[in-house]
Amino acid sequence: MPELVDTHCHLDFDAFSTDRVDVIRRARSAGVQRIVNPAIDLESCKKIISLATAEPDVYAGIGIHPNNASDWMNTDLEQLLMLAGNDKVIAIGEIGLDYYRDVTPQEKQRQAFQQQLGLAAEMELPVVIHNRESTTDMLKILGEYLSFLRRKSSPLLDRPGVLHSFSGNVEEARQAIRLNFMIGITGPVTFKNAHTLHEVVHEIPLEYLLVETDAPFLTPHPFRGQRNEPAYIPY
Repeated sequence: MPELVDTHCHLDFDAFSTDRVDVIRRARSAGVQRIVNPAIDLESCKKIISLATAEPDVYAGIGIHPNNASDWMNTDLEQLLMLAGNDKVIAIGEIGLDYYRDVTPQEKQRQAFQQQLGLAAEMELPVVIHNRESTTDMLKILGEYLSFLRRKSSPLLDRPGVLHSFSGNVEEARQAIRLNFMIGITGPVTFKNAHTLHEVVHEIPLEYLLVETDAPFLTPHPFRGQRNEPAYIPY
């Protein structure tokens, strides 16, 4: 059985409140040896670190999602800095931009995003990027971030992070990998009508692709319509 990793899963969400331990057990049985659980706000950061501490194959990403960044303050960054020192924290995320929901003013999103990129550089941790209908600004900011890492001769230059649940086209994916970012592939790749995503997976070198569930969301075929979980990574 191949060694598999679910590089993005929200085990801390209420959807798993009644059977979280069983979900992790089923993942192990399916060959999923590690699970990365990114946060969406400060409360979830703490919950995830607690979960990762209790479960040897679960790891934490900490950060504030753009849709939860409307009240972003410098004190949030200070709290994240303290949490980032935990041994089970392996990434900063889920961070980024979301111009689709537009819950948080775009300027506030960019402020929170850029400051959390600075935290990632300081802690030398890769980032887990949320991008929805914000590709132009996203690639501009990430290009500036890579220039900053280059000036610092940062070890992150070769592994800056992943564009989680990628939904762009081939050219956008190529722009991302030119910045050394990985492309996160979720359950919709199993849908017959996901032609653009199929093209991305076909055209992008295998070494730039990561698999992720984004559970409990984006369930692959043949379980579409049900709750997603890490055990479905093989699909």
